[in-house]
Amino acid sequence: MRLKNLLAAFFFLPLVVTAAENTSFRKTFLEAEKKIWKSDKAGFQQLYQQLHYYPLQPYLDQQNLMHNMDLSLAKDIDTFLNKYRSTPLDWPLRKKWLNYLVKNNHQSLFLYNYKPSSSATLSCAYFQYSLNKGVSEKIILPKVTKLWTVGKSQPDICDPVFKKWADAGYRTEDVVWKRISLAANGGKHSLIPYLTKFLPKSKQYLASLWHKVRRNPAYVLRRNAFKDYGAREAEIFTYGIKRLIWRQPDKSIETFTKLKKKFTFTANQEQDITRTFALSLANKSHPKAQKWLHKVQSKYMNNDVVQWRVADVLRKQDWNLILRDLKAFPADKQHSNQWKYWYSRSLIETNQKAKGLEILKDLAENRHYYGFLAASYLDVPFNLQNKPLSITQEQRNSLLKNPAAKRAFELFHIGKFSAARKEWNYWMSQLTDDEKLAASVLSTEKKWFDRAIFTLARVKYLNDVDLRFPLAFESDIKRYSKKHKIDPAWSFAIARRESSFMSDANSGVGAKGLMQIMPATAKQLKRRSVSVKYLLNAKNNVTLGTKYLKMLSDSYKGNHVLATASYNAGPHRVKKWAKAARGMPTDMWIETIPFKETREYVKSVMAYQQIYQHKIGNVGEIFSDLINTKL
Repeated sequence: MRLKNLLAAFFFLPLVVTAAENTSFRKTFLEAEKKIWKSDKAGFQQLYQQLHYYPLQPYLDQQNLMHNMDLSLAKDIDTFLNKYRSTPLDWPLRKKWLNYLVKNNHQSLFLYNYKPSSSATLSCAYFQYSLNKGVSEKIILPKVTKLWTVGKSQPDICDPVFKKWADAGYRTEDVVWKRISLAANGGKHSLIPYLTKFLPKSKQYLASLWHKVRRNPAYVLRRNAFKDYGAREAEIFTYGIKRLIWRQPDKSIETFTKLKKKFTFTANQEQDITRTFALSLANKSHPKAQKWLHKVQSKYMNNDVVQWRVADVLRKQDWNLILRDLKAFPADKQHSNQWKYWYSRSLIETNQKAKGLEILKDLAENRHYYGFLAASYLDVPFNLQNKPLSITQEQRNSLLKNPAAKRAFELFHIGKFSAARKEWNYWMSQLTDDEKLAASVLSTEKKWFDRAIFTLARVKYLNDVDLRFPLAFESDIKRYSKKHKIDPAWSFAIARRESSFMSDANSGVGAKGLMQIMPATAKQLKRRSVSVKYLLNAKNNVTLGTKYLKMLSDSYKGNHVLATASYNAGPHRVKKWAKAARGMPTDMWIETIPFKETREYVKSVMAYQQIYQHKIGNVGEIFSDLINTKL
C-alpha cells in the first residue's frame, strides 16, 4: 500500500482501534523497531516514513535517539525531551542521556538536562557538578545527608561529594547511627563494620553489637551482651528480641521479662515489643498468646492485632468466651466487618438471637466476604450492590483525543503491556475522578480489564461489579475449567485474585501469568520445563492453572477452601494447618490461617467465586458450606 493510501486509511480509523484493525500500521511499527536495533538506518527510514500520525511514532524517535546516542544529537534530544516532558517517553531517554553525559564529563549539559530521580549516580553527579559551577555548599551539602543516610553502599561517584559533606561537619554521630540502624534493620548489614569507624571509639562497640544481633538475634540472650542498658542498647535489644520471638518464643519471653527491669524502654518500644510478641505467639497457637494480645494497648492495636485477638479466641470454640472477649474490645475496634460477624454469631449462640440477627441483617446488605457469610447464615439473597457506570459517546470521543490515551491503548494492542500501563498511569494523572471512571469503562470495552480494576479501586468506586469482576478470557477459562471438571467461577476468582487479569503478571517470587503459575509447578504439570514466554501466554497459563486446581481439589476430596489455601501457600503447609485444626468449623479455621496473605487470599477468592457464580448463572452455595462444614 502506498504512503498516501496508508495515511488516508489511518484518518478514517476510529480514535482507538481494536487488535483486528490497523494491522498494517502495527506491523510496520514493529518492523521499524527491529531496524533500529539492527542499525539498518535506510530500512528504518523507509518504514518510519509510513508511520506519520501513528500514535506510537514517538517511541521510534525515542528508541532511535537512545540507540545512536552521541553528543551531536544534543539538539534533537533536547527537542524530544521538551516535547514529551514528564510523559513515559521522557525518562528512559533522559536517564540514558544523563548517564552518557556523566561518562563523558559534559557537566553543563548534564545540569541543563538533569531531573531528580532515585538514581544515586545521577544525584551525586548533580551535587558535584553544581558545586563545581560555584553553587554554594550551604545549598548543596545539606541535601547530601539524605543520599548518604541509606542502608546500603552508594556508587563510587558519590565519594568526592560525600567527603566534602563529611569535612563540612554534616556526618554527625546521630546521622551515622541512623545509617547503621538502616543497614541493620533491612539493609546491608555488611556495611556496619565500615560505618563503625565514624563513631567515637567509646561507642564503636554499639555498632559491633548491632552487627552481631543482626546476624544472630539470639545474641541478645548472652549474659554480657549489654553494658549500660542505655537508649542505644535498648534500641538494639528491641530489634533483636522482636526477631527472636519468632524463633524462640519461650526464651524470648523469659529474657524480655527479666531485662525489662534493666532497660528504660520508651512507650513505643515497649508496646512495639508487646505487639510483636502477641502476633508471633498467636500465629504459633502459643498458650500465652491471649495474655500478650490483651497487653497491647488500644493505641497500638493495628489490624493484625485485631485479627489475631478474634482468631485466638475462636480457636477455643467457646461461644461464651468468644462473646466476652469480643465485648472487651476497645470501642474504636468494634467496627470491622470481621468483629461484627463473629460478635453477632456469638450473640446468637448464647441465646441473644434477636440482637445477633439484627447485626447479621445489616452485614448481609454488603458485598464482601462477611456480608456473604451473613446472607448465607440468614438464608437470604446476596446483595451485590451493583451500580454500573455508563458514558456517552461524547465523553468517549473526548477522552480518546488525548495522545497518552492513544499511545496507551495502541501499546496494549501490540502486546507491550508494561509500557502501556505507564502511559495509562500518565493519562490518569491528567484526569478528574469522573473522567477516570469513564476511562475504566473504555478500558473494559477494549478488553484491557486490569486497568479498570485498578483505576476503580484508586478512585474508590467499588460498585460496578461488571467492571471490577469482568468475564475476562472467558472462552479459555470456561473451556479448560470444563475440561478439568472444576467450577469456572472458581477459576475466574483465582485469576482475578492472582493477577487482576494481567496476562504478563510476574510476582516477586517468580509466579507467572494470568493464574500466577510457578515454573516448578508448571514443570510438574507438564512433566518438562517450560519457558517464561509459554507461561505468559494466557491460554497456556489457564490450561495449567485449571489443571492444578483440579489436582488440589482432588487431593482434598473436593474441599475448595483447602485447595484455595494450597494454591497460595502450598499443599504441605495447608495439610499441616488443617491437621492441627481437625474438627474446627471451616469459617472459624479460615480466621486462624497463620499466613496473613493466605488468610486474606482465601477470603477474597471465596467472595469472588460467589460473585462469578452469579455472573455466569451457576447455582452454588459455597458460603453455606463454610458455615455448615468442619475440617
